[in-house]
Amino acid sequence: MRRLGFVSFFVLIIWVSQSCFVGCQKPAVVNIAAIFTFDSVIGRAAKPAMEAAISDINATPRILNGTHLNLSMSDAYCNVFLGSTEAFQVIEKEAVAIIGPQSSSIAHMISGIANALRVPLVSYAATDPTLSALQFPFFLRTVQSDFNQMVAMADLVDFYGWKEVIAIYVDDDYGRNGISALNDELNRRQTKAFYKFPLPVHFTQSHIISLLNHSKLLGPRVYVVHVNPDPQLRIFATAEKLQMMTSNYVWLATDWLSATIDSFSPMNQTALQVLQGVVGLRQHIPESNKKKDFVSRWRKMQQKGLAKSELNTYGLCAYDTVWTVAHAIDKFINDGNNLTFSSSNKLNDTRTAKMHLEELKVFDGGDSLLKDLLHTNFSGLTGQVHFSSDRNIVTSGYDVINIHKMAVQIVGYWSSIFHLSVSPPETLQGTQKSYSEIDQKLHSITWPGGKTERPRGWVIADDERPLRIGVPYRASFIDFVTEQHDNHKIAGYCIDVFTEALKFIAYNVPYKFELFGDGQSNPIYGQLVNMIADDVFDAAVGDIAIVKNRTKIVDFSQPYTTTGLVIVAPIRNSKSSAWVFLKPFTLDMWCMTAAAFLIIAVVIWILEHRVNDAFRGPPRKQLVTMFMFSFSTLFKTNQEVTVSTLGRVVMVVWLFLLMVITSSYTANLTSILTVQQLSSPITGIDSLISNTWPIGYQVGSFAYGYLSENLNIHRSRLVALHSPEEYESALRLGPANGGVAAIVDELPYVELFLSKRTDFGIIGQPFTKSGWGFAFKRGSALAVDMSTAILKLSENGKLQDIHDNWFCKMGCPGERKRNSEPNQLHLVSFWGLYLLCGSITLGALLVFILRTVRQFVRYRRRQMKLSSPSSSVQTTTRCSQVIYNFFDFIDEKEEAIKKMFMQCEINPVPETPISTAT
Repeated sequence: MRRLGFVSFFVLIIWVSQSCFVGCQKPAVVNIAAIFTFDSVIGRAAKPAMEAAISDINATPRILNGTHLNLSMSDAYCNVFLGSTEAFQVIEKEAVAIIGPQSSSIAHMISGIANALRVPLVSYAATDPTLSALQFPFFLRTVQSDFNQMVAMADLVDFYGWKEVIAIYVDDDYGRNGISALNDELNRRQTKAFYKFPLPVHFTQSHIISLLNHSKLLGPRVYVVHVNPDPQLRIFATAEKLQMMTSNYVWLATDWLSATIDSFSPMNQTALQVLQGVVGLRQHIPESNKKKDFVSRWRKMQQKGLAKSELNTYGLCAYDTVWTVAHAIDKFINDGNNLTFSSSNKLNDTRTAKMHLEELKVFDGGDSLLKDLLHTNFSGLTGQVHFSSDRNIVTSGYDVINIHKMAVQIVGYWSSIFHLSVSPPETLQGTQKSYSEIDQKLHSITWPGGKTERPRGWVIADDERPLRIGVPYRASFIDFVTEQHDNHKIAGYCIDVFTEALKFIAYNVPYKFELFGDGQSNPIYGQLVNMIADDVFDAAVGDIAIVKNRTKIVDFSQPYTTTGLVIVAPIRNSKSSAWVFLKPFTLDMWCMTAAAFLIIAVVIWILEHRVNDAFRGPPRKQLVTMFMFSFSTLFKTNQEVTVSTLGRVVMVVWLFLLMVITSSYTANLTSILTVQQLSSPITGIDSLISNTWPIGYQVGSFAYGYLSENLNIHRSRLVALHSPEEYESALRLGPANGGVAAIVDELPYVELFLSKRTDFGIIGQPFTKSGWGFAFKRGSALAVDMSTAILKLSENGKLQDIHDNWFCKMGCPGERKRNSEPNQLHLVSFWGLYLLCGSITLGALLVFILRTVRQFVRYRRRQMKLSSPSSSVQTTTRCSQVIYNFFDFIDEKEEAIKKMFMQCEINPVPETPISTAT
């Protein structure tokens, strides 16, 4: 019994040992598969690159030591169905990983298969941004996603300030989803327009011609081409034949173009001639010794016939992809995992005749291998290879390339951190710089046509599709715009302004005028503006008023003339008045002038009375002299002469004031007597609103809507008038005889109407402010450029010359405005002069008073010294007597006072002055 137990224990130990040995033993061969299109730009570079990678891996003991990595390649023929079939076949061979495919459409299908069978799918060329890790967890990408590429493309478009873009793309998952990502990025940068032009997957030259001709009908000239690599460069060759590679165009291409031209042999570089000026993106591969060595090795492979194509970035990515899978398998095996497959219950339940789906097996270690792939980190030909959280390779950015003179030039770089720069991204790593629009730089680019200046990127129109400009076919006021009947030429003031402004536009604007209206009556201008918004016209030129409701649907240029609604009514001459001589001055001005005469009379008398005999004598005589002297200064005939210095100073200032007042009065009175005064019962828009008189307006003008909607004037009061003749007839008839009391119209029409008629005039001021401009579609760049041109016309005087040429042949029409009173002169216009004169007069009077008081004090002191004490006391106690003595002292002549002071100094005996006043 003991012997039987010992034997059983020994057998168990042997079985466990054998099991552990079998589990830990490395497999001799590991199968992986690659599915791609052999005969393609990418496939011709990828196939020898992957073969070289397999050779290097199996030759080195550093990785998979003792295990042979077997790569089986299958041709998908760029077909989704065939690619899916090949995927089933390679999985039947127990491939633990699939490399490829290069087509995004095939990748979508195979990713679903890989998910179901737990086989990692690693692509080096499928760039569709919708191949996400959330939908396809077993899909990895060793090439940059088109999401990054479209961010780079959007940055490039935004860097040059283009706001309208045309996208040409192949209509499959790769093309549609890539362009959709570009559209999203451009929308973030507030691009105005993005036009999509899809091509069939297998497009022909006829497809290209039709597409390009259709795109030429649009304004944008910035093209982004996102198609599969095309060695024939058919799109650009066709564009050259259609004259679309000129300086008006901008051609941008995604990295399909760089992959294509990098695959060209040196003998085929002449094909680059059709790419003159094209700008594209290329996946950035940092320079390294590994890359240089592999490029040298590739040349040897070409010599031996192992590689038939030049090396491109996708070939480098394919090489690194094989190494990525090898590193992950090596770690998977070293971790003790087994490469085993098992049947799926779901597949066993779907047994269908001749499909044999039950033979497909699920890779048991798929999740572990996927985890090892995601943690791969090594230095490859393309740089450091490692994956981000979204299972895409960590991007190294793009080169911005420019084709010039059949050579590819790198003009800059793009990275997700620094965006556009002139330095490679790896040289900027570790710097403190961060993204800023100010730091965005690129080297000079040569654009189509050989120019280095940034292309405008759009055209308003071309010779094949000129700008459709609507022109109002006026029946009246044809000087502004109409068709000439003799030669059917469209002419007028507005047309001359437009054509002259076009000379200041820096680019050619082909256009054709299209009449709007029947020429029998003026068209409705609101309808003309609506036709621009409805894409019937591209623009409108004419006497188009810029009003609020129109600016909501179109863009206007800078106004080329100011206007506004005014009132026109009959006028009559005002009757002469016997008191017209009083009208030059207002009442306050007359009062102030009269007061000034009186004040000057008094002040001059005070200053001259003590020194000038002409201002002395009986009171009646002095009163007459005082006022006669003041008023006679008006006529400069006064006989009295001022003697005192202070009096002369006052007279100089007064005569200056008087000169200004009299000259102003004379000029204003002349104006009143010679200028015709207008008279009308209408005083302004308020009087029109408050009455029930009929009001005329011009047919087609916005005045009808403004009067009825804004001013709430009943429409029954509004009378439509078609011509200046109807204006005159309606105004002469008046409201009592079936006419109108007044006409409301825009100022330019009214000026032209009044230029030949003197019985009518403008009442008041314009009660609206607006202008005439040219109308364009919303967002039109021509509206901005036309505004700049109009400002230049105004600055150099050409705009006024055009106006004078049309409306001033017989003298420019002047406004005839009715004023309730003539232009009277107000006191506010002369208060400065009056203030100056008053200040000097008051100063002179104060100086005189102070000097006189000083003399009187001196006189009183001497008198007190010579008088008895009793009389002195009596004098000081009677203030009224002092005041009386002061005025009596002032009345004395200054010469007598001075003589008395001299006698007092010689003879101490007081001597009473003898009064000379009577």
